Amino acid sequence: MKKLIIFFVFALLFNCHNTAQVNPKQQAVINAEPVEIPLKNGKAKAYFASGCFWCVEAIYESVKGVEESISGYSGGHSKNPTYDASNTGRTGHAEAVEIIYDPNIVSFETLVDVYFASQNVTQINGQGNDRGSQYRSIIFYQNEIQKQIILKKKEALAKKLGVKIAAEVYPFQKFWVAEDYHQNYERLHPNNSYIRNVSIPRLNRFKAKFPKELLKSQEH
Repeated sequence: MKKLIIFFVFALLFNCHNTAQVNPKQQAVINAEPVEIPLKNGKAKAYFASGCFWCVEAIYESVKGVEESISGYSGGHSKNPTYDASNTGRTGHAEAVEIIYDPNIVSFETLVDVYFASQNVTQINGQGNDRGSQYRSIIFYQNEIQKQIILKKKEALAKKLGVKIAAEVYPFQKFWVAEDYHQNYERLHPNNSYIRNVSIPRLNRFKAKFPKELLKSQEH
């Protein structure tokens, strides 16, 4: 009986601790109404987080119809996040990319397919050895149509693979552009050890299994 009482006391304390860790500012982000970015010069924008943004930026720029991929931070509650601040895990932000694309060439649905095809869909809080909430997988939606596209594809993939898909689904709020030295990192630093051993292999794994007609002809 004594052991049972001790168990319930610890369970209660653990549950209280978990409740105490819920950040109301982060919950407000998750529950917010999505912000929709209007077309500009016929180009649309989409937002994804999937581990290191150096990797994700290069992956999306290999897709036809993607004009540019910009590294930054999104999904958190703090303003003006920096690389150092986001790495603490306290800002709520994840490393993310802003995809500028031509919707007449590539659809949002295809961009979501690219997202799932370019990562370990079951890994929580990271990709590969990049671990922490700043590397977690998030797909951002800007309206109800995008939300339903994401949820249906996520559900179908979970059913097909028989696994739980780690990607979170957030209403888009704001994208903070990362420091200049992070932009186009894979292209500008091809001999960097991380790029050679992590980014390029991840890119090539994606390209090997994605339909060739949807990819640009550049080689790595």
